[in-house]
Amino acid sequence: MNQKYLGMQVGFPEKTADIRMAQYESGSRTPKADLTNTLAKVFEVSPQALTVPNIDSYNGLMHTLFTLEDLYGLKITEIDGEVCLHLDKGMGTNYITMFEMFSAWKEQA
Repeated sequence: MNQKYLGMQVGFPEKTADIRMAQYESGSRTPKADLTNTLAKVFEVSPQALTVPNIDSYNGLMHTLFTLEDLYGLKITEIDGEVCLHLDKGMGTNYITMFEMFSAWKEQA
C-alpha cells in the first residue's frame, strides 16, 4: 500500500494524500486520535499499535516489547522453564550494538 492510496483511504484528497501521509510517516506531523483510529481500521489493528506506547500500562509495555523485537532483534524464548529475552544474532550490527549495551547494563546491575 503506498502513501497516496493510504491517504485516500483515510479521507485525504487525492492531490495531497501522499504528502500528508509522508508527513506523518516522517514524524513532522502527529496524527490526532480520530485519524489514528481511522488508520487502525484501515490496517485492521488496535489504535494502540499506532501510538507511542505508555509503558506504565501492561498493554503499552507489550507494544514496546513488540517494537524492540522488530527493530532490534529482542526475542522471547524459554530456557529451563523460564521465560527469557535474548538478542537475535541475525540482526547484524544491531546485534553487536545491543549486545554491548546489554553487557554494560548487566555489569552495572
